[in-house]
Amino acid sequence: MAKGVRLVITLECTECRTNLNKRSQGVSRYTTQKNRRNTTGRIELKKFCTHCNTHTVHKEIK
Repeated sequence: MAKGVRLVITLECTECRTNLNKRSQGVSRYTTQKNRRNTTGRIELKKFCTHCNTHTVHKEIK
């Protein structure tokens, strides 16, 4: 049985861990898919964080 090429990954806000002046407690996370063959490194996307109430960089976590 062969493994699929597409992986489900989780993106987490980089600002939520260090920002004490955010709107609410918690960490913003998004799930998405990536192609394992085309994108071998970790993804960084700019997404809206509901806890910081701004657009921030979200990095791929394991």
